[in-house]
Amino acid sequence: MSDMIETAKRALGLVDLTNLNDDCTAEDITSLTARTVTDHGSVAAVCVWPRFVAQAVKELTGTGVKVATVVNFPDGGEDTEAVVAETQKAIADGADEIDLVMPYKAFASGRKGFAEEQIIRVKAAIPAPAILKVILETGEIKDPLLIHAASNIAIAAGADFIKTSTGKVSVNATLEAAEIMLTAIEEARREEAERVIGFKPAGGIKTTVDAASYLELADRIMGHNWVSASTFRFGASSLLDALIATIEGKEATAKEGY
Repeated sequence: MSDMIETAKRALGLVDLTNLNDDCTAEDITSLTARTVTDHGSVAAVCVWPRFVAQAVKELTGTGVKVATVVNFPDGGEDTEAVVAETQKAIADGADEIDLVMPYKAFASGRKGFAEEQIIRVKAAIPAPAILKVILETGEIKDPLLIHAASNIAIAAGADFIKTSTGKVSVNATLEAAEIMLTAIEEARREEAERVIGFKPAGGIKTTVDAASYLELADRIMGHNWVSASTFRFGASSLLDALIATIEGKEATAKEGY
């Protein structure tokens, strides 16, 4: 149990606490931001719909918690001009991080150049120190070779993180997809050692045991000193409660998840 407590403490600061429910309200965002700073530390970020960015920024001022939002979400559409405009508005509202759904249907149909160009365009609309996470939607791409190729394209186009999933499809984060993506990141690191590229599994990660599996995988592929909030995030809505339950010794609750 002590190992799981240490894992939970490690994971807590890596959480992007998320509410991307279709019926999300301003009150829900206030409830979300209120959960970010716990007795055991703060999460890394909140991830909210673009319309709530300004509110989240205001409510999190002084906490050190970042505000992430999603663009081209969840369908990964092909109107690049609209996606760039959505990105610019989110940045103007104070977003620290943009989670872009790659146009994965276009990519999977063979239009890899289109997908790459959209990522490049969105990255160009994000001034430092704001960062870009690219969602591959691996559960829809499915093919391991295509997941690897999508990872490489996103990295080459300027992604600061690659992210598994939107959480809106039937198959979201899996350890199999995570291994492929982390391997692509490790390969890119060997080629360009000074560049930092992070990894974010999202969707269906609900328990401390789930979190431990992804952290163990990252440690094995990237090395034990690689994982930090600048290189690794969990996209989750209920994981935080499970981690706190583990830290506080409420083992049954932590195992059950939410």
